Amino acid sequence: MDRTGAPSDAVAEAMRAVPRVGFLPPAQRRRAGVDQALPLWHGSTCSQPTTVAAMLRLLDVPPGARVLDVGAGSGWTTVLLATLVGPSGRVLGLELDPEIAAWGARNVAAHDVPWAGLEVATPGELGRPVPGGWDRVLVSAAAAELPDALVAQLAPGGRMVVPVRSTMHLVVRTPDGVQVSQHGTYSFVPLR
Repeated sequence: MDRTGAPSDAVAEAMRAVPRVGFLPPAQRRRAGVDQALPLWHGSTCSQPTTVAAMLRLLDVPPGARVLDVGAGSGWTTVLLATLVGPSGRVLGLELDPEIAAWGARNVAAHDVPWAGLEVATPGELGRPVPGGWDRVLVSAAAAELPDALVAQLAPGGRMVVPVRSTMHLVVRTPDGVQVSQHGTYSFVPLR
């Protein structure tokens, strides 16, 4: 509960604690409060804040979770996820563009979240398998179809939020298999 007695919103609190201005190139920082995707470089963008909030709410990240952040870009979502999981969790951000990944890694390192890091993704591979799987997977680029390689990396009970073409998908691994639901239309750069 917050001080008004309303239920607290961990995502809104994380977004207040981690403003995106510090994750934007200097030329874009004056536009940090604008609710739209902003360009980084090499065709990459920093996602629209309302889109990020919607994705994080769908992901339903609990404290202590192990989270994979695919298409981490500037590191903003990696630090937001680290804020949600807390020091008992782990967040790995992956970014395919080496220049953006290096910058994003510096942005993550500038925050007090040693349980989170951002690395260059392996070209031609989606994600990074870990023993037992990831509790949560956030994908910030649009896949042409549901990425089976990432679905396979979900832990039992795990959740993944991924845009497929222009539709946001929530994937949940259940004891009976995988459940997929759709949650609105969005615009993303393509998943490579």
